Amino acid sequence: MASAPSIGTQLVMRLETPNTPGSFGVLASAIGDAGGMVGAVDTRSVGKTTIIRDVTVNVSSELVGDQVRQAIEAIDGVRVLNVSDSTFLAHLGGKIRTGITRPVKTRQDLSTVYTPGVARVSSAIAADPAKAYALTIKRNTVCVLTDGTAVLGLGDIGPFGAAPVMEGKCMLFKQFADIDAFPICLDTKDVELIVQTAKLIAPIFGGINLEDISSPRCFEVERRLVEELDIPVMHDDQHGTAVVILAALMNAAAVVGKSMDELTIVLTGSGAAGTATIKMLLVAGVRDVIAVDRDGALSRDQHYENPHWAWLAEHTNRERRRGSLQDVLKGADVFIGVSAPGILQPEWIGGMARDPIVFAMANPTPEVMPDAAAPYAAVVGTGRSDFPNQINNLLAFPGIFRGALDCRARRITEGMKLAAARAIASIVGDERSAEYIIPSVFDTRVVDAVAQAVQKAAIEDGVARRELLMPDDVAAQEPVGVR
Repeated sequence: MASAPSIGTQLVMRLETPNTPGSFGVLASAIGDAGGMVGAVDTRSVGKTTIIRDVTVNVSSELVGDQVRQAIEAIDGVRVLNVSDSTFLAHLGGKIRTGITRPVKTRQDLSTVYTPGVARVSSAIAADPAKAYALTIKRNTVCVLTDGTAVLGLGDIGPFGAAPVMEGKCMLFKQFADIDAFPICLDTKDVELIVQTAKLIAPIFGGINLEDISSPRCFEVERRLVEELDIPVMHDDQHGTAVVILAALMNAAAVVGKSMDELTIVLTGSGAAGTATIKMLLVAGVRDVIAVDRDGALSRDQHYENPHWAWLAEHTNRERRRGSLQDVLKGADVFIGVSAPGILQPEWIGGMARDPIVFAMANPTPEVMPDAAAPYAAVVGTGRSDFPNQINNLLAFPGIFRGALDCRARRITEGMKLAAARAIASIVGDERSAEYIIPSVFDTRVVDAVAQAVQKAAIEDGVARRELLMPDDVAAQEPVGVR
């Protein structure tokens, strides 16, 4: 049976229990019967008739947590005084904050970093705006921009609901690539307002990472900003996902002994991630991709009002195949899903070509559970972290922006994204196998490899404003003087 998706958490429960022999055993049994597992137990106070303890309980889901609480409340003489969720505790007060690069302890310090000394620096930048890269935070700062309309699997939850996710993204930029990122959550869904706001705040940022903006508006927002700004702009839901899928596919194809140009790929989901992935696959040399949406395979024989569907229909499905996912999957080499849970029946994989490759990426519940696909597929990839071959865009965006910032790229090109995919794939190298087609997100080699590859590609594509910098050179990349 396929595993049910779960997101584990810890509950810290402050409980008042009777001060009698065996009372804690009854409590622990009730927690275990409800699906929880007791972790740490800390005694807070002991009275003549009661004991107050903080009991840490591990649960597999929010539902199980509710069941555990109900089971405890049903025990005679036990009171639940407070329940703290470890996930919520981790978000108290937000997850990021600003810092300073030097202390201000004396009048001289104050005069240097603020008035009157700062006036000289401001004048130098006003005379030559390019000096902002040397003398402000611009060279290492990214704006994480959203309107909160396509947040994870939650959908349109607005700018306030999106804020914790954007903070998390900023944490990942800092942790993995030492990039200072700041969340900008806009209270508008209007494309023109989003574009204009981004342009107005762009002077202080070295790049813009668009995040969780719903399709098809995300395409227009990105296109406009790429055209109208001279800093790198990337919608990570599109291109980060596409880069990592391509990297995984390069290695998966090598595992089964097939070349990229002979693959027939069926892809479900023609939104932001699906469209970008298809475009990237075509750039990488894949000759035949069949895009499947709710009504079946897209074909140039049909008319589509949606301009993105029309483009996909014109550039994919060479044999103009028609029908459902089950129909077009027959004889295909690869299935890639960036769509909806449970739409791929495991037995359909048996009708694919020799040694089929299955990437089921919907989160948290994929198109087919990896363990259900495993008996039929030669290689299985997933968006989940609890199975091998997690295809996670965290492998891409930190290194891509690190490289783009270090060479001061004007934009992110197809060549830079393709270079990033190849760099990620190269980390695996000759060690690749059916259960190792993509490196771990915690592999420390990834960011540097991607950043270096992106810089080289930016120079080759003519969008870099600085020559290639090795990691040790970055800190010393600016001249001391400003005259």
